[in-house]
Order: sequence, then structure tokens, then C-alpha cells
Amino acid sequence: MNKFDLDNRVSVVTGGAQGFGFAITERFIQSGAKVIIWDIDKEAAEIALKKINSKKCFYQIVDVKNFEEIIKNLNDIENKHGKIDIFINNAGIAGMNTTVVEYPLEEWNKVIDLNLNAVFYCCKAVVPFMLKNNYGRIVNIASIAGKEGNPNASAYSTSKAGVIGLTKSLGKELALKNIAVNCVTPAAAKTRIFDQMTKKHIDYMLSKIPRNRFAKVEELASLVAWLVSEENSFSTGAVFDLSGGRATY
Repeated sequence: MNKFDLDNRVSVVTGGAQGFGFAITERFIQSGAKVIIWDIDKEAAEIALKKINSKKCFYQIVDVKNFEEIIKNLNDIENKHGKIDIFINNAGIAGMNTTVVEYPLEEWNKVIDLNLNAVFYCCKAVVPFMLKNNYGRIVNIASIAGKEGNPNASAYSTSKAGVIGLTKSLGKELALKNIAVNCVTPAAAKTRIFDQMTKKHIDYMLSKIPRNRFAKVEELASLVAWLVSEENSFSTGAVFDLSGGRATY
């Protein structure tokens, strides 16, 4: 493993108790950072903490769809750890696999609220903390679906396309600051999000990947570790593909 230097960095990973988020948390700890896991699932957060078994790992139960709750927990982190250097917007859901015509309005709003609105809330809330310290790294976990649009996954594809647009806008707004804002667009990986998808949809996603396998969570964590390091001093507002060859632009 290449170790990127994250010593003395304070980081937050939303949805950090499982899947991509857990792999990112683990990699950050190995690289020297403090990590505060944000998750809605207390049991999963406690299990993650036991697995990582580090005095540098903590958790808060946070509903990232609630702006006031986000602000409160960020203030708590700053009071306890002195600063916030890194923020990873990872929490998300797949939503139903069905056509646009048949997509329930309530389900659409549920997906957009967590996958897009919550990312906006977290970015809006955390940037002032980073501006105070003249340092910050934000990475938003989007999806290749946000670039290409998967059939029967309109809410998910739309939410991830929105995350890409938000990343580009915020990256440009902060370009003259020592704050980098980037996003990653991975192909699917075998995480618990698959439990929300039909087998037909999972098979479709695999068929689109030239490497003929799903992404590994460790591969995403490796890329994110570089993106949040000081070595990434120039790229901002950028989209980094992790699609096994699927991406065409």
C-alpha cells in the first residue's frame, strides 16, 4: 500500500461505517488521519469502530439530510479536534429499479434528498470551517451512472449527475483558496447497496465494464486518499473515473 501522508489531518466520512465509506475510513486511519464516521446506523458505526480499533477513529450519529444537525456536529468536531481538514460525501442509496414513468414520486424525492441535497448541505456547512484554516479537501462520491445514465435508475443517475455539477461549481468557487473539491465516479462495487438492486440491473452494470468485474472498495479508497492529500495541490472541480474502462468521457 502506498501511504499518503495524512498525519494530523481531521476528516469526516459520511456513510463511513460500511462499503466505500468504511474502506475510505480504514485507509485514512492507516495514513495517519483522525476520522469521524458519520452514519445513521449506530450499530454499524459501533461495529466499524471495533473493526478499525484505533484511538484516532470516532463516530457521530448524523442525519445528513438535516442542515442544523450537520452544523451542530461540525461545531462539536472543531471544539474537540480543533479543525476540519477533509470531508468525504459518501452516504447514499440506490433507490428503486424501475422506469421513469413508473417511478414513485416519494421514492424519487427520497433518493434526491440523500444523494444530492445532503451533499449540498454538507458542502455548504463545512466550507466555512476550511476557509478559517486556509486548508481543505472535499471529495464527493458520485457514480459513472451520473455521467452515462443507467436505465431503470433515473433517480440515482440524476442525483449523481447533480453531484458532479455541484463539485464543478464549488471547485471553481474555491479555486483561489487552498481547498480542493473533486469527485469520483466509480463503477458499481459489491457493497450492501446491491441489496437495493434487482439482479437484472446488477448484471446490466457488469456487462458495461470492459474489465469484466466490479470495482473493489480498496481501489476507491486508494484514489480518495491521494485526492485528500497535500500532493493533490492543483486538481479541483474535477471528475476522476474509476469505471474499469466504462467511462467514455
